[in-house]
Amino acid sequence: MISWDRPPTGWVCLNTDGSVVLAQKSTAAGGVLRGCDGRFIKAFAANLGGGSITHAELGGIVHGLRMAWEEGARKVVLQTDSTMAINLIKDADDHNPHYTVIAAIRELLARDWEIELEHVFREGNYVADYLASVGHSLPIGIHLIGVPSPTLRYWLYFDTIGVQTQRIISN
Repeated sequence: MISWDRPPTGWVCLNTDGSVVLAQKSTAAGGVLRGCDGRFIKAFAANLGGGSITHAELGGIVHGLRMAWEEGARKVVLQTDSTMAINLIKDADDHNPHYTVIAAIRELLARDWEIELEHVFREGNYVADYLASVGHSLPIGIHLIGVPSPTLRYWLYFDTIGVQTQRIISN
């Protein structure tokens, strides 16, 4: 059983996700910043145009980190369901086709703050998954969310009370 993992006391949690709808040639990302008590701070949904899932996952991370920095967060647990994105951030060289965004992420990570990168399963990342899906229906660009919609409040509430979901494994 999987649920959202709260960050330690004094830290905030940044969940990010990317999404691709191949039929629409659409790439989107989303993210949410929450306090250690689950309190909503800010979120974003982004329509990134076209591209790959790697582009979407890395786009979610870079936009989420920028949002966290601008909100004044200085102790951040970044949770993503993309081990590929985490590995690229740690190991990619300048020949990688996504190096421009990876370099931007590394520059953000090097700022004067504490960041922990964590892999989480998709079932523990539903709020970011929801926001990424919303991004497909928005105009191109990053859309910041200061007040959660009723649907977003629903997903945030489920995480805050610790609702668990069974891990879904597909072949």
